[in-house]
Amino acid sequence: MHIQPHILLTYPFRVFFLLTGLYGVLFMLGWIAFFLGGWTLPSGWPAVQWHSHEMLYGLVAAASAGFLLTAMTNWTGAPALSGKPLLALALLWLAGRIALWTSAWLSAWLVAILDLAFLPVFGGYAAMILIRYENQRNLLLVGVLGLLFLGNLFMHLGVIQSSGPLLQLGQNTGFNVITLMMVIVAGRITPAFSANWLRMQGMNPEPVSRNPRVDQLAIGTIVVLVVLDLFSAPALVLGWAIIIAGLINGLRLWQWSGWRVAAEPLLWILHLAYFWIVLALLLRGAGLISDSMPAGLWQHTLGVGAMGTLILGVMTRVTAGHTGRPMRLVRFAIVIYVAIFAATVLRLMAAAGVIDYQTGLILAAIGWILAFGLFTALYTPMLATPRPDGRPG
Repeated sequence: MHIQPHILLTYPFRVFFLLTGLYGVLFMLGWIAFFLGGWTLPSGWPAVQWHSHEMLYGLVAAASAGFLLTAMTNWTGAPALSGKPLLALALLWLAGRIALWTSAWLSAWLVAILDLAFLPVFGGYAAMILIRYENQRNLLLVGVLGLLFLGNLFMHLGVIQSSGPLLQLGQNTGFNVITLMMVIVAGRITPAFSANWLRMQGMNPEPVSRNPRVDQLAIGTIVVLVVLDLFSAPALVLGWAIIIAGLINGLRLWQWSGWRVAAEPLLWILHLAYFWIVLALLLRGAGLISDSMPAGLWQHTLGVGAMGTLILGVMTRVTAGHTGRPMRLVRFAIVIYVAIFAATVLRLMAAAGVIDYQTGLILAAIGWILAFGLFTALYTPMLATPRPDGRPG
């Protein structure tokens, strides 16, 4: 299969999924080299906040751009962003990553400007297309991108002002807003894809139920969480709000009957990702109420588990579908899912003190790097070559 780099600029998912795969490996290698190898990152940021920032506002932002800008063409019928404008957007994202990796050598304001530019340009373009093609229903996701920009701004102001509380607010806002994004997006695609697959297999799709009231409450409770955390609600109030959000989203997940699609990896991986969202909410809420759990437990359940799993699950599915390949995992790709699951479990065991912390961290990092590295190796030939059927995509 002959790789053709210019094909990467024909559709947003192609270049941004490749960047996500590569950066998933690179930023974890950098973190482990710093944390365990003594390598000094040329970053003016506190190390832990640099790590969380690059996960939330680097990796997730790229994956979101690849998915949302591609999905918009289906929602609206608009031509896909491509060519030089797509290259410019990808380079804007890359400029932010270079700035964060070299922030010790740059003005903090310059780093902020370079990194903060991506989300408004991405969101502004999305809003323009959705309004032009009268697809106001999905403007909610543009609002989510705006909130994500706000969280990123808090983190940069925290660095500029040497303010720990602002850094923490920016980090938590990122976690909360990305949770909201995942609950919206996964809540649309997971039950729909599952029901369609059951129908195609000649099975009854009705057990995959969607209750509009539960859907509204599932999203609404996460919106409440975002607002309460932004305005520094008391820990007890925030904790119970998060517990309620976790229980409602758990009910939503149960109604999707994920066990009925256990034979299809491209589907059960989406249900598994949503399970990690539910568990992260319950762990976080319980920790706020009882003050008895390490923060790293819920953060890594959400970051490694939910975000990592959903990103990989969506990228493997979208890449197959939009490049005209059969809707199934390519050979050996099941290892991607096994590796991210192992990374999640090992990272949580380390955070909970069940295994040696350093050993758990190394093994979890290996699992993460294997998952994103294998995605890059297996799917780059699909991302960088034309569709076999000659259609756009």
